[in-house]
Amino acid sequence: MYGWYLGLVLLVAAERVAELVVSLRNARWSFAQGGVESGRGHYPFMVALHTLLLAACMVEALHRPFIPWLGWTMFAVVLLAQGLRWWCISVLGHQWNTRVIVVPGLRLVARGPYRWIRHPNYVAVVAEGIALPLVHTAWVTALVFTLLNIPILAIRIRSEEAALKSALVT
Repeated sequence: MYGWYLGLVLLVAAERVAELVVSLRNARWSFAQGGVESGRGHYPFMVALHTLLLAACMVEALHRPFIPWLGWTMFAVVLLAQGLRWWCISVLGHQWNTRVIVVPGLRLVARGPYRWIRHPNYVAVVAEGIALPLVHTAWVTALVFTLLNIPILAIRIRSEEAALKSALVT
């Protein structure tokens, strides 16, 4: 089962590269519209943590069994998290980014998953950070990622909220 899991982790890594391509395109658009970037200090730590998540999944899974009832359930959660992430990306359009870049004067998006929750992409991040390692019983990776992600998400959300408050029309 490890080979299949390795393939899954590599697919998630490819998805991250696709996100970065979209993010770079959207950043160019945002800056061309007068966008302002905030919260740059936490970004390298966030990128490093997400990269380490993928590496740790592959390493720890070498030493863990695949438990079908857990693995398949967590695989479903990973798929749902990816779906939610790309729903967020499609709803935000040019305004979505991996960085905190806000174009002054734009309206706050309140459709799609944003109708129900302020930061739905972070629901996907948390779900995936727990589920992806647990697909192959990498519980240490799930736990450590989650604990390290809490302060980064707190900083990130505060940064986004401050940027949105100062720049967007509600």
